[in-house]
Amino acid sequence: RAHVLESGGGSVHPGDSLRLSCTVDAYYVCLAWFRQAPGQEREGVATIDKWGTTRYGDSVKGRFIASYDQDKKTMWLQMDMLKPVDSAVYYCAVPTLDSACSSADGLQPRSISIWGQGTQVTVSS
Repeated sequence: RAHVLESGGGSVHPGDSLRLSCTVDAYYVCLAWFRQAPGQEREGVATIDKWGTTRYGDSVKGRFIASYDQDKKTMWLQMDMLKPVDSAVYYCAVPTLDSACSSADGLQPRSISIWGQGTQVTVSS
């Protein structure tokens, strides 16, 4: 069974920053971040491939940055200028196909075959 583990969530104020980490147990070519708020559908946040090519959901562009070190089997999500609407459980995910990072399909939950357990991020004043 594949292991994907997120860490780094917490409670912060609007405008603050957080950095999430995801450790995986294989040398994946493409990884993704998703999030899900209560009562909402799971939303694609970012994809990144081993070459550092990224793609972001519209709601986080310009504020979140994904990075990935394949040798360390670790992915990060730097989240700046956090807003209350960013509050959600954040999931690290592995797409079924490496090509998912080449298109917006990677930001769709249907493209994912492995999910982490999630880490809670709460942004409130």
